[in-house]
Amino acid sequence: MPQTLIRWLPFGVSSHTPSRPLDIASAEGGAAPLARHPAWPILLISVWLATVCNAALWRALTALPNGTDLHSWGFVLAFAVIVAAGNVAVLSLLAWGRATKWVLGSFVLMAAFGSYFMLNYGIVIDASMLTNVLQTDVREAGDLLNGRLVVTVLVLAAPPLWWLWHQQVRPLGLVRHLAHNAALLAAALLVLVAALLLVFQDFASTMRNHTQLRYLINPLNSVYAVAHMATKPLRMDTSTLLPLGRDAQLGASYTQQSKVPLLVLVLGETARSANFGLNGYARNTTPLLSARTDLVSARNAWACGTSTAASLPCMFSHLGRDGFEGRKNNFESLLDVLQHAGLAVLWVDNQSGCKGVCDRVAQASTSRDTDPALCPEGECPDTIMLKDLEQRIAALPAEQRARGTVVVLHQMGSHGPAYFKRSAKSQKAFTPECTSNTLQECGQAQVVNAYDNSIVATDAFLNATIEWLQARADQAHTAMLYVSDHGESLGEGNLYLHGLPYAIAPDVQKQVPWITWLSSAMQARHQLNLGCLQKELAEQRISHDAYFHSVLGLMDVQTTAYQATQDIYAPCRSVQTAQTNR
Repeated sequence: MPQTLIRWLPFGVSSHTPSRPLDIASAEGGAAPLARHPAWPILLISVWLATVCNAALWRALTALPNGTDLHSWGFVLAFAVIVAAGNVAVLSLLAWGRATKWVLGSFVLMAAFGSYFMLNYGIVIDASMLTNVLQTDVREAGDLLNGRLVVTVLVLAAPPLWWLWHQQVRPLGLVRHLAHNAALLAAALLVLVAALLLVFQDFASTMRNHTQLRYLINPLNSVYAVAHMATKPLRMDTSTLLPLGRDAQLGASYTQQSKVPLLVLVLGETARSANFGLNGYARNTTPLLSARTDLVSARNAWACGTSTAASLPCMFSHLGRDGFEGRKNNFESLLDVLQHAGLAVLWVDNQSGCKGVCDRVAQASTSRDTDPALCPEGECPDTIMLKDLEQRIAALPAEQRARGTVVVLHQMGSHGPAYFKRSAKSQKAFTPECTSNTLQECGQAQVVNAYDNSIVATDAFLNATIEWLQARADQAHTAMLYVSDHGESLGEGNLYLHGLPYAIAPDVQKQVPWITWLSSAMQARHQLNLGCLQKELAEQRISHDAYFHSVLGLMDVQTTAYQATQDIYAPCRSVQTAQTNR
């Protein structure tokens, strides 16, 4: 065979003269390990990723109706070939020269971690989930660490990494490497297409009817998520923040006002409406709020997303869920509009940050505070945010405070999986509770108990916030609006936590509590009828789309960005006026 042809073969078939790495003797005097063509590690690692590291995918496939008959096993085999070929195709584009081992090792680790979370919590991986991971702080990350995670990653990653570390990869010239990788890519695509054609009808039907499967293809799901995030600037101008509500002005209620308005916006974390006693849950998880008669609870409220990273910026946007997801530019938020109107705005965070929403307003964080009285067990409950709140407000510009103040309190709430940490000993009304962050080690009843206790803690915090506001009735017209960012799965259908793509997420991850408390002075200020609100919002379907406009309405801020039709409180403003005029 001509030597020129031999040099260009994809797998470098040798005739008689070995390449230099094969001639080098080891320190013990033996022959050095065989230097492999770069295609071999790519192929073998791709097969490992497609089979062992995709246990969550194969479990989901075989759980489908007729998923274990002979025909279906043939489909699973073809699917595995498609996944393996997809891995080869992607790796042939990324694995070059000395970086080959590092790229392959990164894929193995990415797949091992992804497999753990998909197997143990039933989550899937997309761009939104990856954003959540990147924005997780140390405290949240610590709640996810456990022995099962370590064992799973070691089992899935250690064997291929050990093998990969001991491989000699044959160096290729740039042009030759390019040609070989192009040939490998073409071969992978050919195999992928051939396998797909063999099962195309079944494949198309399965992927159309079970869309969650596409998010389980590991680690291609993570690769796609990374690519989606990296190319975001191509789809949206992220460098420019467009102005919003620069025409904002204070309404008639501020004319010769005797007291300033003070609105506290409590942002709940991972609270699902179905587990609020106030909303009809069989357990009385909200004993303090349920005892009150001055609350308005919207039982049919829906989140903008299934994660904090998705919901928080969306609910503070004027665009609504559909408009926010399809936006071409970033805009200023609700808090900016409130400041444009001349109001004082403060964000207090007991969690991992505001996801960019509070970047241009005064901020404070309590997530690392220590207080022997309030935090005897180490982690501070959400009530820590009330401790120095009056002093924090007093530090805001006096000219703005003279008009009115909006305070945002961002809860730790019911953040999982360590739900047991989110309630104090005195608040553990439901036992036994799961005291592990590996939820699968507990029975579902124990998981629900721990979660429900966290709702008891939120009940206490909201009641304390209302009492804090009532104590300032001689200084301000006060109100509180509590809305959670998203819900949570507690083991239903073997799903835990949250963050599933909106289209396939269960309702418990999307339906959230929305509770309003208005002092009698605030009701009179805005001519709001409490009875009307309690009746109208009891079952009316609302969503985070209404949050921006409803807050502007509660603070009587006039701007072209405000839409009265999206203000859930607007229909009950005229009722009291009509009654008063009789």
